[in-house]
Amino acid sequence: MKHRALAIALLFAPVAIGAGCASGSGDMSTQISFGADVARQGLWREAAFRFEKAIAANPKNARAHNNLAVALEATGDFARALEEYKKALELDPQDNYIRRNYARFAEFYTSYTRTTGKAAGAS
Repeated sequence: MKHRALAIALLFAPVAIGAGCASGSGDMSTQISFGADVARQGLWREAAFRFEKAIAANPKNARAHNNLAVALEATGDFARALEEYKKALELDPQDNYIRRNYARFAEFYTSYTRTTGKAAGAS
């Protein structure tokens, strides 16, 4: 629970319209904004759905991938969260929020896999 609150604090403060928005991406912006709103209410599955729609509208939006990773992490889908964090970082390695979220999650995930014995990617 503690790391989830940190993820929200790191992520949703600057979420507005992530980097890489193309013109005509109003639907993507709407989905990101709505996803952030429902995530603040703890509706993580709905948030993930919205962030996936934003990614469908613009697959190169690093913030949308980061937001999806946070939502997946909150629902316990750690393997997919790791994939999305990596994708976000690959798309925008200079974004400090993404870098911090990835570093925090990587630390958690390493500990989690050691403690549970679950291999990366196992569900």
